[in-house]
Amino acid sequence: MKTFLLTLLALALCASPALAITVITPVNGAQLTSPFTLTANTINCGSQPAVSMGYSIDYGATAIVSTNFNAVVIAGTGPHILHVKCWGSQGAAADQQMNINILAPNSAIPAGIIAANSLQTLPGWTWNNDPATPGNSTGSSALVSSPSLSGAARKYSMSFTNLGGQIFHTTFGADPNATHFVYDAQVRITNPAAIANIEMDMNQVLANGNTVIYGVQCDGYTGTWDYTVNTGTAAAPIDTWVHSNAACPRPSTWAANTWHHIQLSYSRDNAGNVTYQSVVLDGVQSDLVGATGNSAFKLGWGSVLLTNFQIDGLGSSGSTTAYVDNLTVYRW
Repeated sequence: MKTFLLTLLALALCASPALAITVITPVNGAQLTSPFTLTANTINCGSQPAVSMGYSIDYGATAIVSTNFNAVVIAGTGPHILHVKCWGSQGAAADQQMNINILAPNSAIPAGIIAANSLQTLPGWTWNNDPATPGNSTGSSALVSSPSLSGAARKYSMSFTNLGGQIFHTTFGADPNATHFVYDAQVRITNPAAIANIEMDMNQVLANGNTVIYGVQCDGYTGTWDYTVNTGTAAAPIDTWVHSNAACPRPSTWAANTWHHIQLSYSRDNAGNVTYQSVVLDGVQSDLVGATGNSAFKLGWGSVLLTNFQIDGLGSSGSTTAYVDNLTVYRW
């Protein structure tokens, strides 16, 4: 009888899938800040050689990666389920689930990431009317100590007619090699009812001279997070807004005189194809599904990183003021 039981046990072990996902960081139950580093690998998935891995937060979109990867992940404040997945050569699949808790932001930055901090304090901010909007606008900007979170917020004031929009922009260095970015900012609005759209962009000049435009806006007309792609060519570009699957509370309904935390995550390939991955607004994460397209423009710029903050007016005329604090762009 003993020999028979041992034989059954051996057969059962042979028949069991050889799941070998190894998650190095984070550990199950980890207390983290966003963004955080996810490092994992595997050789087998089920009883098959592993061909790829993936990860997702809760039940959002899955990012597909190699069988030995190191990724930087953003997530909203609060508890989440981190899914680390694998796929085998003949269709096997597995999902290892871990509980994590995202704490309120602090200064912790994962290794290997460059953080351009406090961009709102840079002296080179300039502004102008956006000629792509139908009306006109005027603006001004200055550093203020109140209201602020850090002691130095940037005040963006704008008056408009006929849906005009005002662009505020500055450069913050150069890096043609970075491929992944997180735009992180705290935004406070005095008169939300006057705002149609809030736009937050970043531009990067690559080694080939093309400028990749990473454009994201909260669209007050459709109530969606929108992203930009170039539907023309690099030499003859057509900058186009695309509505994503993710809902955005219309800016005109945002709570006035309240700090709103926004995190935007996106990446690119060598050809300038951009994948917009997720948006976190006040701790609530929205994954952008299928939000990929070419966004390379031949603009003749020198090597630079640049960020825009834009307010578009709502209605025939009006004015409003926005404050931005702790504006940080992470890159790697």
